Amino acid sequence: MPKTPSLDLPRTLGLRAILAGVAGLAGSYAVAGQTPTFVAAPIESWLAATVPDVLLRIAITIVTPLGESLGIEHLGQALNLGFALVLGVGLLSALALAALATGRVRGDRATTVALALVLPWLAVFVLTADLASALGAGLASAVVVSLGELADSGLVASIGAADAAGADTDGGRRDLLGSLAGAVVVALGGFFIGNRSAGSETARSPQPLSELGGNRSANATRAAGTDTATPTENGPNAGNSGDGSGPDGTETDGTDEANGDGEADGNGGGSPAGIDQLLATARRRSLSVPDLEGLLSGEDFYEVDINSIDPDVRAADWSLSISGAVENEISIGYDDLTSMAAEHRFATLRCVSDTLNGAEADTALWTGVPVSGLLERAESTGKHLRIDAADDYFQGFSIDELENAMIVYGMDGMTLPRGHGAPVRLLVPGHWGEIQVKWLESIEVRTQPVKGFWERRGWHGTGEAHTVAKLHARNRLGDGRVQVGGHAYAGARGVKRVELSIDGGDWRETELSKPLPAAPSERERGLPAAEAAWRQWTHTYDPPDAAHEVRVRAVEADGTIQPREVAEPYPRGATGWVSVTVEP
Repeated sequence: MPKTPSLDLPRTLGLRAILAGVAGLAGSYAVAGQTPTFVAAPIESWLAATVPDVLLRIAITIVTPLGESLGIEHLGQALNLGFALVLGVGLLSALALAALATGRVRGDRATTVALALVLPWLAVFVLTADLASALGAGLASAVVVSLGELADSGLVASIGAADAAGADTDGGRRDLLGSLAGAVVVALGGFFIGNRSAGSETARSPQPLSELGGNRSANATRAAGTDTATPTENGPNAGNSGDGSGPDGTETDGTDEANGDGEADGNGGGSPAGIDQLLATARRRSLSVPDLEGLLSGEDFYEVDINSIDPDVRAADWSLSISGAVENEISIGYDDLTSMAAEHRFATLRCVSDTLNGAEADTALWTGVPVSGLLERAESTGKHLRIDAADDYFQGFSIDELENAMIVYGMDGMTLPRGHGAPVRLLVPGHWGEIQVKWLESIEVRTQPVKGFWERRGWHGTGEAHTVAKLHARNRLGDGRVQVGGHAYAGARGVKRVELSIDGGDWRETELSKPLPAAPSERERGLPAAEAAWRQWTHTYDPPDAAHEVRVRAVEADGTIQPREVAEPYPRGATGWVSVTVEP
């Protein structure tokens, strides 16, 4: 019978099992990368779904802001992923320990290695339903266990190996060192290989919308166009004469062309050139303020999800089902969707967990089709919807709330990035970010209201986003004056002006960026500009000699002043006037 270390070395076996567990996790990661088939992904998803509401609230409202103050994004979510990794290692370690113990009892190294391969493979396959990820975990675990077995048997010898007199002790030491060496190599290799795998090609590398198939001429009929209507006092985002000049007497870049800034006028705006014109318009209308994001957020657009590892959905495999209380159940594929008459719409999203002066609000040019048209095709008979995503997230709406919503597949002239819901997501302009369902999979029409993922946990973020004026830029100019700036957003109510007060003094009107242009459907409703897009503001002043407080507030299109009362993000979103101390 082959010699094995004695059973009075449980610590050695335990350490070897942990090393095999780490290797198994790394093997799964090497194959799956940052995709849902990585063994930690379903564990993290389970934790997110089952964690007590109070702990989740603490993670969102306390831990995450603390991390941001330390320069760590999404600390609460990172801790959840870390716990999932620990549980994953624990599971695979327990299986490796079972393999080692069984082999010791049977006195058969082949049994040990075989079980070290099969048990993790089965467990990971059950969790992920992916053969490749399961095989990666099983092979990695088996490699580490087998190296320990070979080292102990003497087939793998180290320099200065002990003689037979101390066989039991040295055997335990040799198999542990063999397992350690294997675990280090597998873990490092798995981390390196896994980091190079970012999911499917369509999700990893967004492509220009111009490269999509489908009826591009039909899409052209719904492009956002020129501000043909003159901004009025009553329209969203009206104010400041629409010329980009403010009370300071300063002008914007002055490069807007005579015919509505040069953006598409509706006859070809859906073409690549038309999209480019819209993006160029947004860039021209952006105020040039150091340390202030422009009107389009680009790659800095925030991401907040219930899981750290995003779904990896190929456009070719995607479809949207509309079922439930409908006369005609329908299924729409990606090519079907992108061949429909589309619209390009500027819209801002703000997370309901965003702090009062936080950075989880951003703007993009979105491309998609109206939800209402798809519901009409299905001939819905209910008044409520449940919308589900590929990451097990879900949200409930009334059909009326989605009157102006879109099924979106484009962002800033490109297909959606994976982190923003590729290949298809929901856009409900003016509402909180939590209802903008990513990785859209199905719409179920119901006759009764549905509570969404966050509503079941005590949040109330399905309504319109609160009005806020943020102050992010503070610059000392060469002449001694101070320049401050930020963004103002009022959901779909529009921003008329932003006012500023220094040390509690009189309110001063600031300079506003020109509103972003309305989409055709918005113009059809009589709106002069994008109804749910933010505006930049800036103000330059001669500062007092000492530190002073700068307070800002937004005024909505109908003259309503942003509420002063301060409220935390939980449960309905942060409110209040932003106040910042400016040092001399």
